[in-house]
Amino acid sequence: MAARRSRRSASSASTPAARRAPPRPPAARPAPTVAEPRAALVSGASRGIGLAIAERLAADGMRVLLVARSGAALAEAAARLPGAVAHAADLRDPAAAGVAVDAAMAGFGRLDLLVNCAGATQRGDFVALDDAAWADGYALKLHGAVRLARAAWPHLKAARGGIVNIAGIGGRVASADFTIGGSVNAALMNLTKALADKGVAEGVRVNCINPGSIRTDRLEGRIRTLAEARGLDHAAAAEALAAETGVARFGEPAEIAAMVAFLASDQASYVQGAILDVDGGWVRAV
Repeated sequence: MAARRSRRSASSASTPAARRAPPRPPAARPAPTVAEPRAALVSGASRGIGLAIAERLAADGMRVLLVARSGAALAEAAARLPGAVAHAADLRDPAAAGVAVDAAMAGFGRLDLLVNCAGATQRGDFVALDDAAWADGYALKLHGAVRLARAAWPHLKAARGGIVNIAGIGGRVASADFTIGGSVNAALMNLTKALADKGVAEGVRVNCINPGSIRTDRLEGRIRTLAEARGLDHAAAAEALAAETGVARFGEPAEIAAMVAFLASDQASYVQGAILDVDGGWVRAV
């Protein structure tokens, strides 16, 4: 019996469990990768509000395709912005929007944000504004935005990105000398709501900003015109124009850019279909 127990003990000592190899060290984890920077396309980016938006997005770490008609101004801006690429295009051309979006995808491999900021419309007496003036106003600001949004939509959907349309307070407050711009801005606001409705199901956030009187070359031109018409110096004309809209001061392009940056951020992930008046209190209606 003792011999059998001895043999059994020896047999147990030679089982696989007893001969188990020491535990293997844990597999090395892959090195962490840096998240790919997001990418934006900004139209009307050669000056004014559009340029300020491009500057802010680049400062926030986004790669930006700057789109406008002025190739020289775009190249100068892109040269001083990290991750920026200039793309000269006339968005009144029906083919230009698709080419611009293709350029963004070729350069960045993704598209997270579209900012529609292109478009200046002609002011003047309604009777004096001919069909060509109306067609030009709609061709750039509205039709350009429509075509860019349509071309960019599949890429924005894939990235769960968004669109910010820059319309204008004239779409809310009618003015006899701003019939083209007012109607275009109102149409752009309606487009925002329609695309936001589509975006709820498809993961694309679409919002709109209505700037009030912002210190741009365009506003400076209005101040000069008012100064000449009323025999005022520049400062007095600026003060008179601000008083007519009931605001304490004019806004700065950087203030519109800051709002775009917010809408493009995760902090605004629940903001969908919003039309935000950034106007210093110009619009008092509910």
